[in-house]
Amino acid sequence: MYPTVAEVLALPVLRQGRPHVVAGAAGLDAPVRWAHVAEVADIAPLLRGGELVLTTGVALPDDGPALARYVADLAGVGVAGVVVELVRHWSDKLPPALVEAADRHGVPLITLSRETRFVSVTEAVNGLIVDAQVAELRAAERVHETFTALTIAGAEPGDILREVARLTEHPVVLETLSHEVLAYDTAGTDPGELLPGWPSRSRPVQVGERTGFHAGAGWLITVVGARGHDWGRLVVVCGDPPPHRHVVVAERAASALAVHRLVAKDTDSLERQAHRAILTELLANPVPPGELTARASALGVPLTGRLLVGVAVRPRITATTRTAQSTPVLLRELAEATALAARRAKVSALVATDDTQVRALIALSPEAGVDAVLRRLATDVHEARSGAPAVVAVGTTGSGPAEARRTLVEAAQVAAAALAEHAGNTERVVHRLDDVRLRGLLHLLAGDERITAFAARELGPLLSRDAAQGSRLVQALRHYCEHGGNKSAAAAAAHTSRTAYYQQLARIEQVLGVRLEDPESMLSLYVALLAHDIRDADDHTTG
Repeated sequence: MYPTVAEVLALPVLRQGRPHVVAGAAGLDAPVRWAHVAEVADIAPLLRGGELVLTTGVALPDDGPALARYVADLAGVGVAGVVVELVRHWSDKLPPALVEAADRHGVPLITLSRETRFVSVTEAVNGLIVDAQVAELRAAERVHETFTALTIAGAEPGDILREVARLTEHPVVLETLSHEVLAYDTAGTDPGELLPGWPSRSRPVQVGERTGFHAGAGWLITVVGARGHDWGRLVVVCGDPPPHRHVVVAERAASALAVHRLVAKDTDSLERQAHRAILTELLANPVPPGELTARASALGVPLTGRLLVGVAVRPRITATTRTAQSTPVLLRELAEATALAARRAKVSALVATDDTQVRALIALSPEAGVDAVLRRLATDVHEARSGAPAVVAVGTTGSGPAEARRTLVEAAQVAAAALAEHAGNTERVVHRLDDVRLRGLLHLLAGDERITAFAARELGPLLSRDAAQGSRLVQALRHYCEHGGNKSAAAAAAHTSRTAYYQQLARIEQVLGVRLEDPESMLSLYVALLAHDIRDADDHTTG
């Protein structure tokens, strides 16, 4: 929005004065917010920062310490630079103390060797600034008009993101708060460079406000949500700090996306929406405020003086269910089935959906038989959705609102582990932490970089070998571990002759430098395989 000192010096009205930069050249990129004529030495308290100070020097002192204080005071308020006319006070050159102080504080110090009409300079500079501000306002107005039209037309997220990419000329990604990619526009770049490893790249990138620029990642990020319920982030991959108009684009796009979700996608009942709001705040607040528990109680779900159990219901997406109905529709039906099952079990519950599952918080009286209630509830859910099988998982029982978040999080982690291939008995009515065992533990620790590093150390050479040569040594190792080191059973599971399979095992030992028959080696490799599979599944949820 503002011209730099260098751009101001290029104006004809200043070039006529023969400007010469004598100090602080590194600050020529500083923006000039205003041009100000000041013929007094103590002008600094009257400035706000960003001014280009114009002076003939007639009121400036001649002694070195006073000149150094003059520059220090100006630097303290953040002036963009100082222009001194060498006509009335100093006719040849500036005092060394003034030049040295400007260099020390990084303040651009410019001399004019010809008499210059400062009023013409201020008119030109301030006119340039005003013109830039007007252009910025007009651009912002066009952005508002564009996204208002998209909102009224009910534009899909892809259309909204396409407009963001056109206006900013940068790639843009819409992700969930779990960093799963919902939609994107590459702005003409290669998707293969934008999307790989997105969840792991996005997790550590946080800004402390609703809209902000993360310099380390080079991302402009704005939170997407409405009515205080945030559900995603819009990320503009821009590299350098964005201009103000790009911030306006991102924020207006986020508003359009939030409205689209409310109008076109969020068709849950008012009850589900109210439950979702409370569950979201419970997950966000380890110590729920009293106002939140009061709202839950007003919905018929008291949280104080109750045993609380988190429940997660996740559909098993098969080819049949995928073609029969979309995941959001399936989740909404699962939510209604869960709420109905809770009513039949005569327990109060908060039930809502998120992007991948149904969450519920069951509130039981202290005298209730927890296991019996949960089994009945899960059985009713399975029976209601027999055509679309689901996993019902529960967290450990908590007492009071302070433990609501823990049991909800545990339930979600158990459900994720139970959905994984070979994770326990697929016919189990209710899955608990005890049931998912080692895989469940690794799901709990999935975000720990030490687990990721361990898996990479154990399997790295084998993964590289498979990628380079197209071999299937990792799969051969998986069969070996899953069959407890029984080579014959593993060869049969791999549909490979024993001779060929034994050769694969020998190559695995050679590549990794271990003996597979060593129990600790096999255990370490199996844990690494599980951790790798879990992390790989997390990072490809967007696919």
